[in-house]
Amino acid sequence: MLFRNILNQKTAAIQPEFDRFLNETFNNQSHPGDLLLVHENGFYNPETHKWTNLPEKLSPYMIGPSKEGHSEQLHHKFIGSYINRSVSEQPFDEYVKLHQWTEEKAKDIEKLAEEEAESVQLEMLIYLKIWEGDAFIKKFYQLARLNAGLDYEWHFSIVESSRDKKAIGTRDEIIRKKIRNFFKDKYPAIYGAFKNAYKSQVRNSIAHSKYSILGRYIHLNNYIEEDQYSQIEVVSFDEWVDIFHDTIVLYTQQTRLLNMIQEFYSHLATQNDLLMEVRVTRTDPEPRTEYHLLKHRLQWKDWYWEANDHAKTPAEIGTT
Repeated sequence: MLFRNILNQKTAAIQPEFDRFLNETFNNQSHPGDLLLVHENGFYNPETHKWTNLPEKLSPYMIGPSKEGHSEQLHHKFIGSYINRSVSEQPFDEYVKLHQWTEEKAKDIEKLAEEEAESVQLEMLIYLKIWEGDAFIKKFYQLARLNAGLDYEWHFSIVESSRDKKAIGTRDEIIRKKIRNFFKDKYPAIYGAFKNAYKSQVRNSIAHSKYSILGRYIHLNNYIEEDQYSQIEVVSFDEWVDIFHDTIVLYTQQTRLLNMIQEFYSHLATQNDLLMEVRVTRTDPEPRTEYHLLKHRLQWKDWYWEANDHAKTPAEIGTT
């Protein structure tokens, strides 16, 4: 269950920093089209080298949802549906009072506890959808890079196996070291929300179903006394509310920033013949930097390679 008063409180605490973060990212990006690439999901797809059904090879540097984008859209719909039907106008402290046991309310409290446990387990699924989500992690990673004045990372990938030698890092490494720690000095409120919301032990416990619920407590079965990163034995439901609300606020703030980026570039396109230049930093087939135009479709609020308008063969569609 989500509580309006907690969401409002946490949003008010970090939204001004997110606004400042986005404004500074616009100013700090090393190419004016890089933030557009975050929204349009620029990515490197080496699979194009294996495609044999086209007369000419496509460029492996593409824009569009790709696999992680389609996955994101599915999860976004699920998360949005849960938020829309689960936000309570009842203040959280009043809700907690309903659990104070009296003999007269024993049956009501038992029913309430069962409903709360079911809600928490559904929220655990959403917690995984967010903190395991490739697109969610990638977007924050790219935004942090651009804010620091670095190029858009076309070759972003997450370690999926021990054979991934060129990946950026594991999910945990990227979230903690390359995203969360980036915010620490410049944006402390955002850093605090990340630190409270993302707990790798909790995430792993949920992912491997290594937990139990007894009363209003989540008991983690992956506690390891000798492991400094596995020191949580129990998470109370009240603590879970705090963790989950920070997660949802970070998720909704990312969505808000991406919507603002979309509106900015859509407006900019109307002043520039619907065109926007982007930079492609290639390593395939050799290291080089290229500049290409994206064209905006106002009615769909999306973008495509302007070169597609001049393509002579189907194989040229989508090339850079």
